[in-house]
Amino acid sequence: MSDDETSTDGGASAALPARRRRALWVAGVAGLTGAVGLAALGGVAARDDKPTSDRASDAQSATRQNVSDAGGSDDAGKQDGAKQDGGRSDDWSGVDDRSGKDDRRDDMGRTEQVPCDTDKLIQAITFANSRDGGVLELARGCTYTLTRNQNGDGLPVITQPITLRGENTTIGRDATADYFRILNVGPGGHLTLKGLSIRGGQTLGRAMTMDAATVWAPYSPSVRSTTAKPADAPTAKPTVAKAATVGKLAAKAKSPATAKAAAPTAMPATAGPAVQLVEEPGLNDGAGVLVQPGGRAEILDSELLYNQAGGNGGGLANFGTTRLSKTTVAHNTAFFFGGGIFNAGVLQVDESKVKDNNAIIGGGGIANGAARILTDDVDGGSAWIYKSEIADNRTLGFGGGVLDVGGTTTLHETTVRDNTAVLAGGGVAVANSQLSLQHATVAGNSTAGVGGGVAVTFDSIATVEDTSSKDNTAGFFGAGLFSEESVTALRDSEVVGNRAVGPLGAGGGIYITDGGEVTLHRTTVAHNVATLAPGGIFNNLGSTVTLDDESSASANRPTNCFNVPDCFA
Repeated sequence: MSDDETSTDGGASAALPARRRRALWVAGVAGLTGAVGLAALGGVAARDDKPTSDRASDAQSATRQNVSDAGGSDDAGKQDGAKQDGGRSDDWSGVDDRSGKDDRRDDMGRTEQVPCDTDKLIQAITFANSRDGGVLELARGCTYTLTRNQNGDGLPVITQPITLRGENTTIGRDATADYFRILNVGPGGHLTLKGLSIRGGQTLGRAMTMDAATVWAPYSPSVRSTTAKPADAPTAKPTVAKAATVGKLAAKAKSPATAKAAAPTAMPATAGPAVQLVEEPGLNDGAGVLVQPGGRAEILDSELLYNQAGGNGGGLANFGTTRLSKTTVAHNTAFFFGGGIFNAGVLQVDESKVKDNNAIIGGGGIANGAARILTDDVDGGSAWIYKSEIADNRTLGFGGGVLDVGGTTTLHETTVRDNTAVLAGGGVAVANSQLSLQHATVAGNSTAGVGGGVAVTFDSIATVEDTSSKDNTAGFFGAGLFSEESVTALRDSEVVGNRAVGPLGAGGGIYITDGGEVTLHRTTVAHNVATLAPGGIFNNLGSTVTLDDESSASANRPTNCFNVPDCFA
């Protein structure tokens, strides 16, 4: 086949729908990130998991092969395929589970064995799209290397129910090829991946014209209080009172430049809907896998590795319905939001690992929604993360592990550990969202700003049940929990061993400000440390905190509480 960029499916292109971009809403402040280069995001560690599959095709080779869409193959050593139980429980999203031992019952007559030849893989997907779908058994141990693309996609857009099944099988972009994503699921398409590694997708990045602090300042006065002032601005001697009362949200300002985007003006009935109800992806979203609105994907026993998005979603960008199960999402990068995963649809992640991913603006591991920057703002969808691990992810903005902007996120029996955010929410950050932490652990996360473990901001509602927030670090306030102009309830939980270590650090356990409301039921706040009093719970004037009779704040340093009724200081 020719190396020219020609259509891989021989039909009309299923290119991404156009989006109308709105102006960027910024506050014009200098950010902490001015002196922080991309190198601060750190290197990537070698992966420690390999995909497995329930079975291999009779025609598959036992040796690993490498091929490209220019043809040819070569042996590259033996690979062992281990079996795993594909059974699944607690399926919340409604995605059909086809990973069990009977998953071929609907595949009779639709299964095609694809040799270790990239051109044959492209051809097989094209035929499956034209024949109402099919199951493609990929060669065991093969690396399908993509060297060219059509409209930014390395493989034909998935428009039918198509399964790609392999064992120790890789689909990747050649390092010297032009930028393109690996897989794109179009409206009406249903992609199932099993036993595959999706690697090296890369979409073109835009020039960065502002830093993360500038983007986030309208969402939080605490961000403005932790950012550097211009060199010619007068500087006042900092005090605890000034650090604790930093003014009102820029989003509530009267100025059009900083006000929260108003609801669109109603249009006449004959003019059609005034509001776009379904979020649309940008051209650079989803370097590994993109799922468009109306599309559906199941990624089982697989890997999304070393993908880099010029927009949102390094490993995966989901605008439809997607489930990841027993899958590793690692070493991916997003120029904006969602280093590992970006979601604006319905997302389920179960028994999976999201680790060592980077995002410049927010959501180092997972971003459910995005604040506006160069592109429209994108409201988050519904994200449910179950029995998973979100670890060692990084961002220069908000939400080192998980970020939610305008969506709903549930973390159930999930560990969020050792993530880093420069501005806020080292572990988890939410803005204008609903957050539920159930039987979860938020530990060892850090931020130079506020909310080392969890930051709940901008009219959010958070419910924390049977959850531990421990050993997190913040440079300013609320190392365990930071709650700003939001409502947060903790039940049967603990906030222990957290540290607010900066020169103005206060509220090592919990910090409440700007009309925030926090209620503690059968919850312990203990052994937290701050530079300035209190080390336990700081309740700013105008905010509310309530402890029931079975909750306690004790053994915090230098004191337990400030402005907290029924708390012994």
